[in-house]
Amino acid sequence: MKGTPYILLVIMILACSCTDILLGEDEDNNPENIFELFWTDFDLHYSLFEIRNLKWDSIYDVYRPQVTQQTSSPKLRSIFVDMIEYLDDSHTALYTNGMGDYTSGFALGEKAIKEEFSINLIKLNYTDGLETVKGEGDMAFGSIKGKDIGYISIRKMEGDDPEGAITNVLNELANQKAIIVDIRTNDGGDGGYAKTIAGAFSDGEYFISTVQTRNGPSHSDFDAITREYTQRTGTVQYLKPVILLTDRATISAGDYFALNMRAFHHVTIIGDSTAGDLSSKSMRKFLPNGWSYHYSIQKRLLPDGTSLDGIGVVPDVYVKNSKQDIQGGTDKVLNTAILYLKETYGIE
Repeated sequence: MKGTPYILLVIMILACSCTDILLGEDEDNNPENIFELFWTDFDLHYSLFEIRNLKWDSIYDVYRPQVTQQTSSPKLRSIFVDMIEYLDDSHTALYTNGMGDYTSGFALGEKAIKEEFSINLIKLNYTDGLETVKGEGDMAFGSIKGKDIGYISIRKMEGDDPEGAITNVLNELANQKAIIVDIRTNDGGDGGYAKTIAGAFSDGEYFISTVQTRNGPSHSDFDAITREYTQRTGTVQYLKPVILLTDRATISAGDYFALNMRAFHHVTIIGDSTAGDLSSKSMRKFLPNGWSYHYSIQKRLLPDGTSLDGIGVVPDVYVKNSKQDIQGGTDKVLNTAILYLKETYGIE
């Protein structure tokens, strides 16, 4: 036990040092240090530099000279916004304590939400009313007016009992000759939830993607490959014609739902491409000035080795609404789906 006094002395010194660091936050809370922490953390952990062909060093070269000890918070925020916008990845976001949060690459999604979709229009003009599914994030169902076509809206991939919920909905719509599943403006949630809901439409098990998580300092450092397959869930599979409606505001777990659904032979995707943000995101990271952020930490590849990140799940039939369509009481995307079912399957 000769070393005990020395060990205790070291512990006391370390404890004092830690206290100094905690109390000396102002010493590190300066724009230059904050920039270095922010850029370096992305450099070491962000997962999509190679997938999206991004040159992160060039971002350092452009923006580091613009930051000094005197850089104001609004200016620094503006620089960080430009840096993450370069990534064009809506799983990357900056939170700046009342100065306005910012999500990268979300301009097209925001436009889709504000101008290209209205659930109230669908309720009033296209269905006989929608019944909300209790306990599920934002799921509702009904029937298209005057048609043998069911309609399911899922605008968030989260809830208490996805298997039970979708089973009950499909039992209610079992007599319909087709179903339109609308995930436009779905802002994501839980990938497992999305997979479970998709499993109720599964006509088999298909290899759909590989997944890897960044695990080292090099931009090419990832853990072992995990292969992902579609699955059947519950006691009911709806195998009659299904139309899946998507748009640029279909994000994250919404993307993943579309990736699963596109594997099934009786499913046709109509609308616009999804957002193309298929990675999981990091936990919230915090900077000395109280700002926080998160970013993508995985890469998901198709079986052929290509990526849909930044591209999205591409529809079989491309169509999108304009602001004027919605304001005029018309959902052109939904109209196209109804016409497709009539012309392809004789369903009306």
